[in-house]
Amino acid sequence: MNTTPTTERVRLPKVILDKTLINRLESLASSMMRRSPTLAERMMEELARAKLVAPEKLRSDIVTIGSAVTYRDLTSDRIRTVVLCYPEDEDIDQNRISVLTPVGVALLGLSAGATIPWLTRDDETRTLEVLTVSPPSTV
Repeated sequence: MNTTPTTERVRLPKVILDKTLINRLESLASSMMRRSPTLAERMMEELARAKLVAPEKLRSDIVTIGSAVTYRDLTSDRIRTVVLCYPEDEDIDQNRISVLTPVGVALLGLSAGATIPWLTRDDETRTLEVLTVSPPSTV
């Protein structure tokens, strides 16, 4: 029997989320369904596979809203540091990226050392690696 795989299965890293954020994140993903169904579906998939934990149990090296994250785009070898935020707090000039961007969806819930494929706005599949995570500022 000759079988040819049509898609390569990639083992996705663990996603861990603060359970108090899940309702807002699901609501944001639902509100995106008309504008960007592919991205909204990706967000819902990531939320569905996430392990939900109490905020006090969320490790400081897990990417959450407000985390500063340094990651490497393994396709371009570019390293970038961003702060993950809600859409209303996005400010590209301040390196604050929305959780509702392709990179934001990919980063959410990951820890240092994790790699994940993500789909750019131009439908290009790339892979990123989380290098460091700093917890949200309490200031």
